[in-house]
Amino acid sequence: MASSRDIRTKISSIKKTQKITKAMQMVAASNMRKAQDRMQASRPYAEKMFEVISHLAKARPQYRHSYLTVREVKRVGYIVVSTERGLCGALNANLLKETFFALKGWQEKEVAQDICLIGTKAEGYFHRFGGNVVAKAVLGGDEAAVQKIIGAVQVMLKAFNEEKIDELYICYNEFVNTMVQQPKLRKLLPIGSITEETQGNSEWVDKEIKKRYWDYIYEPDSRQLLDRLLGRYIEALVYQGCVENGACEQAARMVSMKNATENAGKLIDELQLMYNKARQAAITNEISEIVSGAQAIDSAS
Repeated sequence: MASSRDIRTKISSIKKTQKITKAMQMVAASNMRKAQDRMQASRPYAEKMFEVISHLAKARPQYRHSYLTVREVKRVGYIVVSTERGLCGALNANLLKETFFALKGWQEKEVAQDICLIGTKAEGYFHRFGGNVVAKAVLGGDEAAVQKIIGAVQVMLKAFNEEKIDELYICYNEFVNTMVQQPKLRKLLPIGSITEETQGNSEWVDKEIKKRYWDYIYEPDSRQLLDRLLGRYIEALVYQGCVENGACEQAARMVSMKNATENAGKLIDELQLMYNKARQAAITNEISEIVSGAQAIDSAS
């Protein structure tokens, strides 16, 4: 059994760690509320954009944008959104696992992949395990900003426009509630195939799409408007993925730090019991020595 001094040292060390995890839990809880506010604020815009673009995909305009055209798949692009920091449980591991299986499926079909990384954790993963990374973006904080990700997104959009990739996907964590965050794989391009695949099972698709075709009156003209609108649409969905992932990060970190704090408390209780037993054994041993000494003196006299 360890000495009382060693046990006291361990208890003191764990108590210091417990204070740190408790503070991180409180910080994550505060940041989570802010991240949830950003997520809730951006969702209506993303939903309305998806509704409008879904209408456009079913329309028959004279100008058919390349984002609406389905091509034979020879190369795909993936935008992977991860966290900037760790200590958030299995959040990144689950996301990267889903991404790995998706990329492996394309490899088995002999389809090449280009990867765009948002977040340092995804960068570290693909640096270790390989992958054709063509663009990177670092958020550099808890708050996602369009200016920080737009450069990397434009690289993938340019590759799609030049027909270097034929489909574009985004991988991120979707915020369900504080305890549940789910990895989500979503197709961004081509838009025409998305509306066909999601029609009937997506809450973002207007049910009127099923009944009739839609079109709009364009000013100044359809080419100029669609070129800007469809690019903004992809940027909006990527930004929404980033803020969803940010809310997931803070929720997962809060839960992880809460569990760490509770586990530290249990460990302290166990060590305290060990310390009490060690102290009791030491006191018993001292009493035995005193009694033995007293008996020896009596025998000598």
